[in-house]
This record gives sequence, structure tokens and C-alpha cells, in this order.
Amino acid sequence: MTGTDNNTEKKGTLLQQTQQEVIRRLHGDKGIWAIFFLLTLISIALIYSASSSLAYMKGITNFSILMRQISFALFGIIMLFICYKIPPRWWRTWAFFSLIASIALLLITQFAGEQRNEAQRWLTILGIQFQPAEIAKITIVLYLARALEVMKIDTYKSFLIKIIGPIGLCCVLVLFGSVSSALYMALICFIVLFIAGIKQSYLLKTAGFGIAGVILLILIHVVSKPLTSNHRGVFPRMDTAIERFNRFFKETEKADISKLSKFEQQRIADETLQADMAQIAVKEGGLIGKGPGKSTQRYVIPHPYSDYIYAIIVEEYGLAGSLLVMMLYVWLFYRCILIVKDCRTVFSAVTVGGLGAVIIVQAMLHILVNVGILPVTGHTLPLISLGGTSFVFISVAFGIILSISRTKENAATMILDKETNNNENIESK
Repeated sequence: MTGTDNNTEKKGTLLQQTQQEVIRRLHGDKGIWAIFFLLTLISIALIYSASSSLAYMKGITNFSILMRQISFALFGIIMLFICYKIPPRWWRTWAFFSLIASIALLLITQFAGEQRNEAQRWLTILGIQFQPAEIAKITIVLYLARALEVMKIDTYKSFLIKIIGPIGLCCVLVLFGSVSSALYMALICFIVLFIAGIKQSYLLKTAGFGIAGVILLILIHVVSKPLTSNHRGVFPRMDTAIERFNRFFKETEKADISKLSKFEQQRIADETLQADMAQIAVKEGGLIGKGPGKSTQRYVIPHPYSDYIYAIIVEEYGLAGSLLVMMLYVWLFYRCILIVKDCRTVFSAVTVGGLGAVIIVQAMLHILVNVGILPVTGHTLPLISLGGTSFVFISVAFGIILSISRTKENAATMILDKETNNNENIESK
């Protein structure tokens, strides 16, 4: 018995040493490492339950979808480690080229992309399918970080040409495939420019031009509809965005639904199905939820595994579980602020702040849609919703943030070692 106990104790000690060694080798912000892996584990646990309707439609099992998500997670972890190991100076060097490459991919998508949901936003290269818009979310932040570091912006004209021009072109190209994604990217850019300290007068003027630009694009779309062969206009997803916006304000119409004909009542119910079913899921969650895998709304909510996965979280894990998930994104926000405060270059600070905003704003938009505060946008919950492209490129964003955090940490360690050596030399004298 004593020998067995000794062997068990040795194994426990060895396991503990291995865990400590792994943690020691993971440089950078430990909190962000923890957030990434916690969100990934939550995703794997949730996808098995939330994908029941998808499995039924495709005639496969939940386990098959789960294994697919695990493969995405493994690939995402690999991409995170690769990006984590790349020094920030390389990201600085590639910043301008990366945006040019993203714009080229977005242009190619309009001519050779795969059409889904009446829009071409998927591209296949070497057998790999992805959405170039997901890449653009990252490259546009890298471009802004580098441009604000090296470009002289002393007039509003130079600001328009050097900053607004490139990101405006990128947003318009994304608009062909998704209106909400284009508006989301514009919001991210505005947040980054505000954080970077751009003059408020520049931002106000740009906001005015932006609103005028959106109105102009809507008019172009309306005028072009009769001129296109399929009568869908220049921006195929514009009508979908307008319809979603209108659905969000159906509450006043539903208040007097009893006065309408049965046909009109059914029409309104069909239009607001997603939001209504999500609201039911949220209400049924209560404080602790129904329990893992016991969601009933997953069978009736469209896309419960992606666009509405937070509603499933609330239903199965209640207010406690949903707040825990939300707090992970709040924790990420806090950790990014700490890194930005310690950054010594404009590029590093803007990159961390911008990529942090990419993740956190997307998460908040998803949550607000799921609880009925915002209209449907189609944004997934970062690192939790089912999907390959989004998971991998969010992992890339985490990797770049950790790369900058790791470099900052190493620099701080070098300074501390240098100060320690100097103190030891003084004491020895």
C-alpha cells in the first residue's frame, strides 16, 4: 500500500510540475490565455446541445458537428500560437500590405465568390473556404495602427486621404456581402480613432459624411434595383437589413394584432419569429436555467448554434451562466486596457485596443440582439458560436494581442534584470 501511495504521489507531483512548466512557458498576459481557453471549452460544451436542429436537417449526429467544432478549435489554437510567436515588428511591417491583400480578396469575392443567402461573401482558395470580411476586421486595425504611427496627419484633407479613404473602400466592399458587418467595421474604426486621440472635429465631420454616405448608398441601391437582371440592386443585402430593422419595430404593430386579419397576424408572427423565440428562451432560463442539454427552443430558433447561441446559454444555464460568459468578455476588456496602458509605441497600443474592440464589440452586439435590445445583425458570439472562419480569425486576433503582451513582458523583464544587475554591482563595490 505504501508503494502504491508513493507512486500516486509521484504522479501527482509530476503532473503538477508539468502544469507549472506549461504555464511558465506561456508568456504574455495570463488572463487573456485563460479567457481564450475558457471560451473555447464553453463553445465545445454548448455546440453539442445547440446543434440538434442542424444535425436533424443535415441527417447527421450532434457528435459529428461537435467533432467539426473541435477541429476548428484545434486549428484556431495552432493559429493563435503561430501569431503569438510572431514579433510585433513583423505585424508592423505587414500592416499596409495586409490591408491591400484584404481589399484584393474582397474584390475577388464579388466576381468569383460563393453565393449564400443572396450574397457573395465566401471565397475558396486551395480547397479552403473563408470569408474575406473576417480577415478585413483584423487587417483594418493593423493598418490604422501603423498609419497613425508613421503618417503625418495635420489637416482634415490628409486625414480623409490617408485614413478614411482606405477604410471607407474596405467597408463599401464588405457592404456587398453584409450591411451589418460593414456598419460594425465602421464602428470599430471610429472607436480606434477616438482611442488614438484623433481630433474630435475630424471625427464629427467624418460621422456627418458617413451618415450622408449611407443615405447615398441606399438611394443608389433603390435606383439600381430595376436596372439589375435579378432586381436585387447593387447591394443585395440592403433589403434584408431594412427588413430586419423594420421587424425590430413591429412591437407597436403587434400591440393591436387582434384588430388585424388572420393573414396579417401570421405575417407579423413569421417576420418576428427569430426574436420571439429568442425572447421565450431568455424568459424560460430563470436564475439557474433548465440544465445542460435541456433547451427546448433550440428546435425552433433559427441558427441557435450561431446567431442565437447566447439565448441558448440563458435558457440552459440561466442568469448565472449567461452573466459568467458576459463577464469573460468584460475581463478581456479590462486586460486589454492594462496592456494598452503599458505599451510604449502607438502601433502596439492601437493594435491591442483595436483588436480588443473587434472581439468585445462583436460579443456585445450578439448579446444585445439575443436579449431583444437591438435588431438582428447576424453576428456570432466570438469563440463560442459554431463556425470555422470566425473562430480561426478571432484566434488570430488573440494571438496578436498576446504577441504584443509577450514582447512587453519580455522588455519589462529585461529592464528589471538590468536594474537588479546594476544594484548587485553597486553593492559589491
